[in-house]
Amino acid sequence: MAEKTGLEALLEALKQSGADYDKGADSASDAKDGKDEKSTSSKGGGTDEPVRPEVVIPFGDKMAQWGKRALIIAALVFLLVIAGCYWWFHPPINIHSSDMWYFITIFILLPLFMFFHVRRQTYEKGTPKVKRNANKAKVFKGLSYVPVAIVLVGILGWIGSMPIFPGNAEKFAHVLQTDHLDFAEDIKEVNYSEVPIIDRNSAALLGNRTMGTIPEYVSQFEISPLYSQINYNNIPVRVSPLGYADIFKWWANRQNGIPAYVLVNMTTQDTNIVKLDEGGRGILYSTSEPLGRNIDRYIQLKYPFYMFDQKSFEIDDEGNPWWICPVKKFTIGLFGGQTISRVIMCDATTGECLDIPVEECPQWVDRVYPPELLIQQYNWSGAYMSGWLNSWLGQQGVVQTTPGTGGQVGYNYIAKDDDVWVYSGVTSATADNSIVGFVLVNQRTAQSHFYAVAGATEDSAMNSAEGQVQHLRYHATFPLLLNINNQPTYFMALKDDAGLVKMYAMLDIKRYQNVAVADTVSACQKAYTQLLITNGVLTEEDGAVQAGTLEASGTISHIAQAVVDGNSHFYVRLEGDSTIYDFALPGLLEIVVYQVGDSIAFTYFDVEEVYAAAEITSKTP
Repeated sequence: MAEKTGLEALLEALKQSGADYDKGADSASDAKDGKDEKSTSSKGGGTDEPVRPEVVIPFGDKMAQWGKRALIIAALVFLLVIAGCYWWFHPPINIHSSDMWYFITIFILLPLFMFFHVRRQTYEKGTPKVKRNANKAKVFKGLSYVPVAIVLVGILGWIGSMPIFPGNAEKFAHVLQTDHLDFAEDIKEVNYSEVPIIDRNSAALLGNRTMGTIPEYVSQFEISPLYSQINYNNIPVRVSPLGYADIFKWWANRQNGIPAYVLVNMTTQDTNIVKLDEGGRGILYSTSEPLGRNIDRYIQLKYPFYMFDQKSFEIDDEGNPWWICPVKKFTIGLFGGQTISRVIMCDATTGECLDIPVEECPQWVDRVYPPELLIQQYNWSGAYMSGWLNSWLGQQGVVQTTPGTGGQVGYNYIAKDDDVWVYSGVTSATADNSIVGFVLVNQRTAQSHFYAVAGATEDSAMNSAEGQVQHLRYHATFPLLLNINNQPTYFMALKDDAGLVKMYAMLDIKRYQNVAVADTVSACQKAYTQLLITNGVLTEEDGAVQAGTLEASGTISHIAQAVVDGNSHFYVRLEGDSTIYDFALPGLLEIVVYQVGDSIAFTYFDVEEVYAAAEITSKTP
């Protein structure tokens, strides 16, 4: 028996696999003849080389020739891949979820379309293993239209969710119900114990610096960038959990979890690393977990039919860590009119969950509705209240929230009624440099209030405040809204290039040429009130009692000096009074001449535990 050449062996293998080898066989025959010619020519001294054939088998043709066993194996592999992809990407199983539509299109519909298309061609043309069959080709042709039809359903659902679709504009306009209230009656005069004087970036800077005080954590953990602003026992704070520094640190610490979280007081700038119970488990469910205890994956797989919006990290009144996971609901078409219908509260240490309606959310929870969603809902009402056509053609009565600065949405937070409210100015559709009022929306209940106040936008106020200290090149934070002597007022911190708060500014919203800046909050408030009196906004009688201040007098029983964050403070107690009064320098420099036994009279701000003095009203002893 003659020994087979390598080419003949290859063709035989292809033949057994069902590949189309006829052409290759002809080429092999030609090559064999050429080899014989070469052999003959070689004897005669010829040098011609034979041309070797190229055998190309497209993957689609090869897949078309698979038998039943191969198809079953391929189907099982396909299902395993889909299951793995679902576990990793965990899209909601909900027809209103755009993530689900993307997942189905990419991982299911596209492969099915390719499979049906190839099988159709197989039965139309036939192969060595599959005979031509017009009926089956017609069936697979019909099946190939099914994925396309499903995608078209999604596209039609998206179109039906747009405001331009008949009847939708009115629905968008009423997703958020807003009441019109009077500013002076509804917004209480400022209480400086509830005024966050630093922004998120400053809070993050303070928190990151505090990590240096716990060297046992520094090499293993880092602070999460979340920094959720909440009201903790009626004090505005930002809270953020620690996170694993990298995958290796997670592997070493995954058993006991994350041991602490960061708490930044937004009024006093005090920062603490709050350790969880010693000996107990820490935060096991977090965003830094890579696998099953990743909070996004854990919650979604536990509630596969829910669509979740932006999750937030909060602590209850006892300081226990929780994840607040709002459940999205679409009220217009497939993807329009988003709101929040339920809340999943997940204990960050145990993973136990509570599934409750929004209306039953406990008082200590502050962040149910994401601020971006509330701003969007208000903009829907401002744009579509008079119909879709008016929103872009006539634009009569069309308003929107102020655009903010640096490409960021323009909003801030206000502590009110033990809740956190989102604040933003409201301007006309042309987005000029003035506001027609401002809106406050409760993040827990979505209760919305509008206050008609004409004045400067936040961006204009920031530029005005920075102009007062342009020689120092300080940068203003996004303003807060305060009620000072019944006057709507912007309050801003002025920071240096390192992100440290150096000064404070107050600006009259209605008459934004009235700007006061000072080194301390009390000095700034005093200068601002005097400025309003000077410009005729307040009378002397109105300004005599500064907003948020009380009076005290007596004999000094104790006086002590301390340095806090590089600034000198004198702490004073009066006879028969257990209260500690804080005199900050250089704003209250005259305190340095007072001693124990001297009589003193002053005004102070009503804050917690340590009361901040505003002005010394008695004569120097």
